Amino acid sequence: MHMHLYQAIILAIIQGITEFLPISSTAHLILFPWLAGWPDPGLAFDVALHTGTLIAVVLYFLRDWIQLLAAGIGLHYPRHASYEYVEHQRKMFWYIVAATIPGAVLGFLFQHRIEDRQGESWYILAIAAAMIVVGLVMWYGEYAGRLDRPMERVTFVDAVAIGIAQAFALFPGVSRSGATITAGLFRGLTREAAARFSFLLSTPIIAGAAVVELPKLMKMQHAGTLPLPFSMIAISIAVSAVVGLIAIAFFLRYLQVRTLKIFIYYRILLGIVILLLVFLHMGHAR
Repeated sequence: MHMHLYQAIILAIIQGITEFLPISSTAHLILFPWLAGWPDPGLAFDVALHTGTLIAVVLYFLRDWIQLLAAGIGLHYPRHASYEYVEHQRKMFWYIVAATIPGAVLGFLFQHRIEDRQGESWYILAIAAAMIVVGLVMWYGEYAGRLDRPMERVTFVDAVAIGIAQAFALFPGVSRSGATITAGLFRGLTREAAARFSFLLSTPIIAGAAVVELPKLMKMQHAGTLPLPFSMIAISIAVSAVVGLIAIAFFLRYLQVRTLKIFIYYRILLGIVILLLVFLHMGHAR
């Protein structure tokens, strides 16, 4: 059973939206084909979608990353910027480096073990449970967080706490952005500051995954064993990137004036629906 172009485009749109909203891209990319009865798109397609969202986050924060990288290696850039601004950018660069380590280590140790079990029934149940539990944690973060510290007041401890939260997003249904933004709320950051730091932090971790998986994709292309046409993969990357850019811009503006409540309700409701569907499916299987 082969994937059609319209299916690839729909999944690319889903990836572009859910990678950056706190509702778990992993959950949606597994559940949507499962519910629709579509074929498993496979590794090549997964790499393509994540490459698209990597392009989105790099393009959106390109100026930020140029300044962060320049300050991180000791340059005074932009030239007209104050010493305090450049020093803040230097600290932010190394905060992001430190915050990336927990997720990188856990991903190296456990990513493939988790991925190898995606077809098992417990995996779907784990997604449902994580959707509900993390939704409740997000709700408490909204309730308990001071939400009064902007991006300029992010500390090393904040960065490490958010980095540890990102590591938990390796597990199905947690949501990388959901975990990191919620950790930021618990640390007292404003919603927008938590989301901005979350998106900057996503760049190296998504890039790292792409660096690991892209050589496999290139080998498959060279050997002529790609399960999908290269044109379909290219279109999926482009769609994922464009939708991802729109999702980032929308979400950062949204959080300037609104709460995470709509995403919390969505997570909990979807988790309950998944649980009901799994139990119904198990009942029919008997």
